[in-house]
Amino acid sequence: MVKEELIRRSPLRILERSIHGGVGAGTIGVVAAPRGTGKTACLVHIGTDHLLENRHVIHVSFADRVDHIVSWYEGIFGEVAARFRLDDPMAVHDEAVRNRVIMNFSGEAARIGHVEERIEEVCSSGGFEADTMLVDGYDPRGASDEEIARLKEFAAKMGLEVWFSVDINRRGPDADPRAVPPELETLVDHVAVLIVMDPSPEGVRLHLIKDRDSPVAPDMHLLLDPMNLLIVKEG
Repeated sequence: MVKEELIRRSPLRILERSIHGGVGAGTIGVVAAPRGTGKTACLVHIGTDHLLENRHVIHVSFADRVDHIVSWYEGIFGEVAARFRLDDPMAVHDEAVRNRVIMNFSGEAARIGHVEERIEEVCSSGGFEADTMLVDGYDPRGASDEEIARLKEFAAKMGLEVWFSVDINRRGPDADPRAVPPELETLVDHVAVLIVMDPSPEGVRLHLIKDRDSPVAPDMHLLLDPMNLLIVKEG
């Protein structure tokens, strides 16, 4: 299968349509899930999809090391290429890697202002025209309203759509899957798109909880497959 057909048939087109084309520059999307459920895999699959569309991705990690992030990208790309029988996968892979930057922050360097400065250096001075920023391991709930507003202004100036991963508690079987988790009530007004991942017998189900001010669509019927950690269409 050629790359263009893979892009068209990707289950992520369902997510894209559900949120009216994407998060959009200057706005924030959040993927929330219990720890160990697959948030990083979900972010990496979104990043891989954007790379296949020839978009430029910055993946910001707040982990001690970034080699596991590289491994996630290699694994997800390999699964996508095999699942769709991608033509000339190494050429597509090498092009995607050229369009990806992985950055690591920890300690004092993890201040959001410092992150913005480093990203601006990469984009402006380094000539990397980023479209998407994925932020893994930083909890935006710890940021002030002013910091969130500044981040959105920065993203708008740089033309970036921003995705965060956020830990939440596992929800009980009787919880409303379309409700905002209590841990996110102080954050939800600051984000454009909120996706909550819930474990289920079929896999990890993706629920669209918020899409700006639009009524959210019925269930997207998307799962994170526990076997290969790809986002797949249910059924």
